[in-house]
Amino acid sequence: MFVDSHCHLDFPELASRLDEVQAAMHAANVTHALCAGVELTTFPAMLALVEPYSNVYCSVGLHPGVDESAATDVEELLRGLLRYAALPKVLAIGETGLDYYHVSREAEWQRARFRAHIAAAHAVGKPLIVHMRDATEDTLRILREEGADRVGGVMHCFTGDWAAAEAALALGFYISFSGVVTFKGAKVIKEAARRVPLDRLLIETDSPYLAPMPHRGHYPNHPAWVVHVAEEIARLRDMPLDEVGRATSANFFRLFRGCAE
Repeated sequence: MFVDSHCHLDFPELASRLDEVQAAMHAANVTHALCAGVELTTFPAMLALVEPYSNVYCSVGLHPGVDESAATDVEELLRGLLRYAALPKVLAIGETGLDYYHVSREAEWQRARFRAHIAAAHAVGKPLIVHMRDATEDTLRILREEGADRVGGVMHCFTGDWAAAEAALALGFYISFSGVVTFKGAKVIKEAARRVPLDRLLIETDSPYLAPMPHRGHYPNHPAWVVHVAEEIARLRDMPLDEVGRATSANFFRLFRGCAE
């Protein structure tokens, strides 16, 4: 069996097709999915959307790429995270982290929001889902400073090198690979996927984006295609596909403790 540890089923490309998504998951032996929150204002609608599906869980967070004006009051952000994090369907805090691709490295507001998410994770005892883009040094530094190793979590859609993965592993984090690992030019990511310990490895789609080979360029991506991520990891590590599926699924249930197998 396989689990999609990070997707966005509430995005318009998939929200109206969830029965179809579920059927495709069943056919591909993908048993569960985690729908990652990106804005508190849209969280109630996301929760209502996934609530009917017993095999779909969610997280609550404010994506680092969301504009500063979405939450200028960090204390208000923290209160919102804590309010929703108490719900049983919510397995984690995030997606949070740092993204310097679109904003300046001087964006202190982004780092303050990241710290608020880590504080929420400490308060509720749930793991973090961390987004890290062009911000490896600051992301790892803040995780260390805020004691994130005490709650753990996952570096989602990992696109860094082995050194970055090793630093995250030292903090007790899992490393999750998306369809990017299947791309021909992703040599650094493939090397990390070979070296991450099997008991700290997760797979995801980050759908509706980043469709894996052989579906690259097709849109939208969806959870059933997480199997192709597992296939590439099995190839890279020279191991049976079903072993990758069993290991990554077991890792998912170990990390996200509130999820029923």
